[in-house]
Amino acid sequence: MTQNTLVWFRQDLRVSDHTALWHACNSGYCTAVVILSPKQWKLHHDAPVKLDFYLRQLSVLKKQLNELNIPLVIKTVPLWRNIAHDLLELSHQLNAQYIHASIECGINELSRDFQVQKLLNQHGKDLILHHDRTLFPVGSIRNQSQKPYQIFGAFKKYCYDQLNISVPQCYPTPSIQQKLATEISDHEQIPQIQLVFPEWQSTTDLEWQTGEQHALLLLDKFIKDRLSDYATARDFPHIEGTSQLSAYLNTGILSIRQCIQALFRQQQGHFHIDHTGQQSWLDELLWREFYTHILFDFPYISKHLPFKAATVKIAWRNAPEDLKAWQQGQTGIPVVDAGMRQLLATGWMHNRVRMIVAMFLCKNLLIDWRLGEQWFMQHLIDGDLAANNGGWQWCASTGTDSVPYFRIFNPVSQSQKFDPTGEYIRHWVPELAHLDAKTIHEPYAKNADLKLNYPKPIVDLKSSRLRAIEAFKGIS
Repeated sequence: MTQNTLVWFRQDLRVSDHTALWHACNSGYCTAVVILSPKQWKLHHDAPVKLDFYLRQLSVLKKQLNELNIPLVIKTVPLWRNIAHDLLELSHQLNAQYIHASIECGINELSRDFQVQKLLNQHGKDLILHHDRTLFPVGSIRNQSQKPYQIFGAFKKYCYDQLNISVPQCYPTPSIQQKLATEISDHEQIPQIQLVFPEWQSTTDLEWQTGEQHALLLLDKFIKDRLSDYATARDFPHIEGTSQLSAYLNTGILSIRQCIQALFRQQQGHFHIDHTGQQSWLDELLWREFYTHILFDFPYISKHLPFKAATVKIAWRNAPEDLKAWQQGQTGIPVVDAGMRQLLATGWMHNRVRMIVAMFLCKNLLIDWRLGEQWFMQHLIDGDLAANNGGWQWCASTGTDSVPYFRIFNPVSQSQKFDPTGEYIRHWVPELAHLDAKTIHEPYAKNADLKLNYPKPIVDLKSSRLRAIEAFKGIS
């Protein structure tokens, strides 16, 4: 008798190199399930552009699964706390003993999965969780004292050592399974994002194309055309120097193993670094890995708490007008405003600029990093709890391995260095497009009475830097 299994897709909407799907298909007749939780999305501040991307990819996944004769059940369960009973009922309907899924590391995700597993176990069934989102299983990387690493450099060295032993391989795409009659229907349609955010209108469909094949083509193009210059080009927002694969990794259209395999393809899959571009991108992937492990090993950071306990005492300013100016790209600091407007327009922001705008909010405006973290999650197509939290706490000097509190980016100097001709600013702040390459970074510096349809700086960079240092000194 054929054993029936379920695979529960979450942030892993692909069929190739999918750990849980491969194991489920090799355990018996496989049915897929996706659970949509619109109320939970809102509670987690998930961006409409990210959810739109997710739902469009879900349509692609449905077609791919159909080609493999894998039925897809789509359920809507508004809140995660109600998922366990729905999955139990579905497993009864399918006579499935096992549900396979990929591990998710947020504290709410872990709690949800614990409740599902507990209820299934009470009925002689089980939820089997697979490591899929990281190169190395969460909870497995430990120092000599059997404690999790809290410094990226040491974590990276450990990862390098493991990669030198063996580079993780990709799982094969499952074979087409025999088509069986099933009483289960998916026959709930994939909803439009307007059902959750009726006021939102997508402007990014053409920029953020879905599909595994498209993601793999982007990966190959990056490796072929941009990897060699990545170490330097990645810092310049006016050129295409980054991979721009974060949205595909976050939604699980692309796997981390596929990235690593592509990175070492010229080395026949062996861990051998030939140039700085290759090493720099590997390190960026390992930062992503590091923050996911931190999220798992220190779950309190899922509760809006700083990694460094002492920094909870920082006296952040309550400055709603300054926060609003930052959110809307109206601070009077051109590179900051360019980045914030890019985020609003596209759902994405260049990584160097993310650091600049984040540090400006936390240090120059002395506004709580958690407000910035939330704003990013509400607007980023690649909004990932671990990476977003890690990046914000790095900039705010509250997190693991974070920048020292006294090392504060000067956004004007950063702009002059990484957007020397002002091309990035001209694109996103068109009211400054007529200014020369020197003036555009700080338009009122030489002439405070310059007539522009652009705000004057809402804060003095020098005095606000000193204010931040004093605020952090008080808690160190």
